[in-house]
Amino acid sequence: MTADELYRKGNDFRKQGKWADAINCYTEATELNPESPAAEAKKMLEDILNFYHKDTYNP
Repeated sequence: MTADELYRKGNDFRKQGKWADAINCYTEATELNPESPAAEAKKMLEDILNFYHKDTYNP
């Protein structure tokens, strides 16, 4: 899969509430292409999870 495909797949997982799967896709996309928008999406998702789910998510 390309970085763009992984980014879009991560977005689909995020919309479904599958946070871990989304983060995994974003991480893989960023590894393939550090300039991918997945890097920012991963950071934003982690910030949201840290704020709302402090007890369930600890990176």
